[in-house]
Order: sequence, then structure tokens, then C-alpha cells
Amino acid sequence: MNGIPTVLRALYYGERAMQEDLLSTAERHPVEHEVHHVATDLARWSHEHAERLARAAEPHGLHLPNPAVPPTAWQRTERPAHALEEPSEPDLSLLSDLRALHLAATGNSLYWEMLAQAAQATGDSCLLELSTACHPQTLRQMHWTNTMIKTLSPQLLSKANGPHEADGSKAKQ
Repeated sequence: MNGIPTVLRALYYGERAMQEDLLSTAERHPVEHEVHHVATDLARWSHEHAERLARAAEPHGLHLPNPAVPPTAWQRTERPAHALEEPSEPDLSLLSDLRALHLAATGNSLYWEMLAQAAQATGDSCLLELSTACHPQTLRQMHWTNTMIKTLSPQLLSKANGPHEADGSKAKQ
């Protein structure tokens, strides 16, 4: 037995988690309109990827649940913040969510690459077509999260909330 089913399973569950995390991030940050709307749109890609992976896994003896309907807010479980260890500041929570999304998309991207390489090596045109169709969208998810982190980090991390800025003094460098 080869490792293709293992990669298919990992990628399927990675895409499902990405979908849930994107939707949770959109719900947690409704006032950040770009985050809210783009994350919701990007979640659809992950949902479609999971559907396609479930179908593609069948010939490999792997039976994955078909995510026919995207989960609604009350069907999903809330995931804890990953990076900044449950930040108390809402702004830091947004950066934490974006960081976690970026890392998840990066992991999925690596699995898509592995799947594409295995498909080429084995001559599996169906898996190669699947990877060729889905991987660029995952790369766009990575690009979006990276761009949002670059855009939001300066303003969110430099807001006045430390003792030196509260009393008007500057920290010595």
C-alpha cells in the first residue's frame, strides 16, 4: 500500500479545519469587513476542496465523509486562539487568528504539493488534475493571510496600550 491515502486523509481534514477556522475568524471579527468577507469567501474554497478530496479518495480505498453542506456557526466547535495564547486584546486576537490561518494554509499547501508529486510519479491524472485545480487557491489563501498580517500588524501592535505610552513617555531604545 502506498502513502497516497494518508496524504488524501490529512489534506481532507486540513481543508475541513481551514474552512471552520476561516468561518470562525469571520464570525469573531465582523467589524473588520475585509477579514469578515474574504475569510467567508475563502472558506468556500476549502469546502469545495474537501468535497473533491472525498470523491477522489474513493478509488484509493479511503471513505471520507462528504461535506455536502458547509457547517453553520452553531454546528462548529470554537477553536482556541493558537499563536498568542488566548490574547486579552481583541486586536491581538485578530493577528493570532490570521497567523493560525496562515500556518494551516501552509500545511495544506505542502500536502497539495506532495499529492501532486505522487500523482506525477504514479501517473494518476485524476489526482494531478485535482492538485492542479486546488493548490493555487490554497496558495491564494496563504497570500491573503500574509498580506493581512503585514497590513494589520503595524497598526495593531503599536496601539497605545503599554505603560510608557499611557503616561506620554517613550521607552528608551
